[in-house]
Amino acid sequence: MRLQYRVAYGDGGFSELQSAIRIHGNAVEYIPIAIVLMLFMEMNGAETWMVHICGIVLLAGRLMHYYGFHHRLFRWRRSGMSATWCALLLMVLANLWYMPWELVFSLR
Repeated sequence: MRLQYRVAYGDGGFSELQSAIRIHGNAVEYIPIAIVLMLFMEMNGAETWMVHICGIVLLAGRLMHYYGFHHRLFRWRRSGMSATWCALLLMVLANLWYMPWELVFSLR
């Protein structure tokens, strides 16, 4: 897209390029923490199906958010962010549940 508009830095005042930058930025803000939480779920011994469900909900949420942002459909954007937040919340709760607390609070 930058080649199409011949813009090397910033958005060049093009709203479509500005939207693409924000879509990418939003993904960069949420996906890394979700990957870390999924990794911790796996390390803490969460059920495989739980990890898969969280990943599917996250992926669906990110795709819905992209679709809503790109096509200016607020309902899709809101649903996508809700799914993303639900996936993150489920991951946090699963990590708290499966955390090896006896090792965390041991004196050794």
